[in-house]
Amino acid sequence: MTLSPARVPVTAGVRRLTATLYGYAFLDDFVLLYPVYALLFSDTGLSVWQISSLFALWSLTGVLLELPSGAWADAVSRRLLLWLGPLLTAVGFTLWVLTPSYWAFALGFVLWGARGALGSGALEALVYDELERLGEAERYAGIMGRARAAGHVAIMAAMALAGPVFAWGGYPAVGAASVLACLASAATATRFPEDRVVPETDADGWSTTLREGLAAVRRDRPLRGALLLVPAVGAVWEALDEYTPLLVRDTGVAEATVPYLLLLIWAGATAGSLLAGPWERLGTAGLAAVLAASALAMALGAAARTPAALGLLALAFGGFQLATVLADVRLQQRIDDTRRATLTSVAGLGSDLATVVACGVYAAIETRAAHSTAFALFAVPYLVTAMLLALKWPLRSRRSVP
Repeated sequence: MTLSPARVPVTAGVRRLTATLYGYAFLDDFVLLYPVYALLFSDTGLSVWQISSLFALWSLTGVLLELPSGAWADAVSRRLLLWLGPLLTAVGFTLWVLTPSYWAFALGFVLWGARGALGSGALEALVYDELERLGEAERYAGIMGRARAAGHVAIMAAMALAGPVFAWGGYPAVGAASVLACLASAATATRFPEDRVVPETDADGWSTTLREGLAAVRRDRPLRGALLLVPAVGAVWEALDEYTPLLVRDTGVAEATVPYLLLLIWAGATAGSLLAGPWERLGTAGLAAVLAASALAMALGAAARTPAALGLLALAFGGFQLATVLADVRLQQRIDDTRRATLTSVAGLGSDLATVVACGVYAAIETRAAHSTAFALFAVPYLVTAMLLALKWPLRSRRSVP
């Protein structure tokens, strides 16, 4: 059987979109500073409280810019925001390695937070709307799962290279490589297709889009539930990721070994991303089970305080990553294209706020206990989320809600 002529442009369009997306996702996370920047902060003389305040500042920047940037993405070009963001990060990384100090790190995180806000919502909205226009919206889960996997492969590649590059040129070398990756990411973003007709609005068009999006959230209870699920699933483990180098080092391994053990953890997250497509139809009870099992694995793996037990942490991160992608899929299926970036940014705002809280709580715990204890205690929010999902499952099943 041959493909109909009408099918060819759709296939070509999907290929262009996915090729650009996977390349962008890889380059955006191919940052050699990832596995060592917490060590850079520590070696500069920063305390755990100061490091946590940097992570909180990072998230607070996203809190302030998340909603305006999402509305801006709906009101103007989403592609514009996707190539502008990496340029801001490049400036921040340059500051880190040229003038390492608390205030340079803080400014770098502000720029990085702005970059995250610009891309949050814009990327998911662009991809989903382009797939919907091509009649392939059902492929969103698998495509975004593979995009996340591409990002994790980039993180693992960066971790593998960080050791030898750091041994050769120290922090300046890994910083220069990270800046080049940001520039390449920005160049790749210019290749994204965007056939959406940008509405002609006045200067206050983005604020109008924002108000309409928030009004839709107030009216639609299932949409509110989908919005809340995103931060409940993704915020905590993504905050803990910033502390994984310190957790790994506390197992007693040499600093040169830290990047290689982080590879194991991110291999688990990558596997979770790749499962998103096949497990797209995982029900509410199944999602609750994934979260509960992942939480227990994280608690046991961290509490053991051995390099071998980090395998359990890898399993946990895999489960959390799978649940994060599936939560995003549920959200995208609930919203319409005119406010997609705005409402995705609302979910991102919730994640940013939860991350700020998580960083503060982590610092408070670490002043009295080890990093392993902090990781183990952070399994509790996931167990609570899993319980709430499990309690809602019978009612949702009777109403045949996916």
